[in-house]
Amino acid sequence: MADVAAHLGVSRQLVSLVLGDRPGPSAATRERVLRAAEELGYRADTAAQLLRRARSRQVGVLFTMEHPMDADLVEALYPEAARLDYSVALSAMLANRTERQAIDELVGLRCEALVLIGMSAQAPEDLARVAERVPVVEIGQRTNAAGTDSVRTDAVSGVRQAVDHLVALGHRRIAHVHGGDLPSAPERRTGYLEGMRAHGLDGFVDLVPGAYTEEAGARAAAALLAREELPTAVVCCNDQSARGLLETLLRAGRSVPEEVSVVGYDDSRAARLSFLSLTSVRQDVTRIAELTLGAVAERLEEGRTECTHVVLPTTLTVRGSTAPPRPACS
Repeated sequence: MADVAAHLGVSRQLVSLVLGDRPGPSAATRERVLRAAEELGYRADTAAQLLRRARSRQVGVLFTMEHPMDADLVEALYPEAARLDYSVALSAMLANRTERQAIDELVGLRCEALVLIGMSAQAPEDLARVAERVPVVEIGQRTNAAGTDSVRTDAVSGVRQAVDHLVALGHRRIAHVHGGDLPSAPERRTGYLEGMRAHGLDGFVDLVPGAYTEEAGARAAAALLAREELPTAVVCCNDQSARGLLETLLRAGRSVPEEVSVVGYDDSRAARLSFLSLTSVRQDVTRIAELTLGAVAERLEEGRTECTHVVLPTTLTVRGSTAPPRPACS
């Protein structure tokens, strides 16, 4: 900043007003200062600015690096945070890094609130302690930790929509590759079970162990291929699992959707790839981001203290991976 001021022969205070986008300097002066800053390669010291502020206006986001849906959510959070005059600080959960370490890092960066994507369901006590210090919003699940907010989609209804779609096409032998106890997986499994029972297909319930990864989907496909007869349709716990299952079936010479229809969950970018064309349950990441940061702002700007838990509807995006079952040979 001193270099910019010396270059123009003006005061540091004037340069500070311009670079801080504060009122006072004329339009012509602003243009001169900004042009000089660009020419001299000036970059603001964000860390120093944060230390000088009474408030950081930073929102910490804890996410995993395993799931494309997390990346989609992070991308949606940035513009919404900017609209509300917040900045975003990221902290990733890794195999060699605990959730507690990732959270402590964000709190240490003076984040005023935390947004947790993909938090494990077994950490409610930790979350309650963190929520005593800063507002906490969970995305994708509700752990019921004291003092926290949550924004998630109606996973039960979402998977029921997938089952309804397959039944309407004529499928009966519909399997579900579930995600065990992963966030939202129990609700997705419940949606499958409710859907099958609602259509009188209790006798066709077929739960296949899985997880939110391509490899888990591939293992589920291998287990199905080892049977004497494949199901005519499979609802997977997420798009990654569906992709692993679909590609394994194709490598084994089985056709999708002619022999097996496949449905995913998330409607991620991968689902929209032309060579996958995956039917998938859509989560509205833009709306999730809006409500999540809205909850943060209510806590920080309006002083809300009671907890809020929002459940959003889902929609089914139908693509080329589902079709009526092949007629049985006579």
